[in-house]
Amino acid sequence: MIEILDDDSQASIQDRGRFGWRAIGVGSSGAMDALALERANLLVGNAADAAAIEIPGTPLRVRFRTAVQFALVGAGAAAKLDGRELLPDSTSPAHADAELQVERPSVGTYSYLAIRGGFEVPVVLGSRSTHLRGVFGGHEGRVLARGDLLAHGPANADAKGVFGLTPPRTTLALPGDAPGIAHVRVLPAAEYDRFAHASRAAFWTTAWKISAQSNRSGYRLIGPNLDLETPLEMRSHGLLPGVIQAPNGGTPIIQLADAFTAGGYPKIGTVIAADLWRVAQAPLGSALRFVQVDYAAARAAQAVLDADRARVRMWIDLCRGLGA
Repeated sequence: MIEILDDDSQASIQDRGRFGWRAIGVGSSGAMDALALERANLLVGNAADAAAIEIPGTPLRVRFRTAVQFALVGAGAAAKLDGRELLPDSTSPAHADAELQVERPSVGTYSYLAIRGGFEVPVVLGSRSTHLRGVFGGHEGRVLARGDLLAHGPANADAKGVFGLTPPRTTLALPGDAPGIAHVRVLPAAEYDRFAHASRAAFWTTAWKISAQSNRSGYRLIGPNLDLETPLEMRSHGLLPGVIQAPNGGTPIIQLADAFTAGGYPKIGTVIAADLWRVAQAPLGSALRFVQVDYAAARAAQAVLDADRARVRMWIDLCRGLGA
């Protein structure tokens, strides 16, 4: 059992999300950074898609009511267990009544707290994720609050010691990445050619600032307005995380985990699946630069990501085999 000690953290229970329900208006929800969720779960010996606590760049304190093995992965948030500093992106045992303090991250946004055995919240439409707009899933369909008690499944093996991972912002960095600016690879979308030439050029050359009016539904960007060559009336059509819409005479919006399932704004681009974690970890106020790629390059990027995931699995298996 885990006790939440803070209000206003905006933390929630998330797994990889629920799929197959968009046709009836139910979005996927799920982790903003699915890569960090997977790594946190693997570190504690869970299935990669087990439910964890998603911490969106805010401080959070929890008490472990029982001895557990846990991992904290994602944003570079300083964390302490009973006052002892923890290594980033690592797993560690905690004794009964130990208190974990997670601070605001200095790098990145989303962190994931995984517990060996996973969190035992109800499965709704095939997922344990919190659907905040629909008020279902997760823990009572809402963000976590002080006094909440969260059950976790039984450990399927003995707890291990302390070991960790090099974060993907290091192993998967792209040319030009720097503090405060991340590069994201994008495919031109269906209405790309309907935008004015100057707007298309600005889309690729602007360092787009992430607005404070951003959340799990989408990141609103600050920069030059993107204009169409001619006015365009569109019926609402299906949306997925990664789609970049450009309202008429406005700036881009990147649809993310809690995005609506349909919308009518023109689409100028789509963030490739392999880079959605980069968008999620870009802090509010930082900048994104879009890099144009084609389908072959997007597939190649996914292959690089999959190879890194395989390397991480091998490292974790090796550490467990050595009794770390």
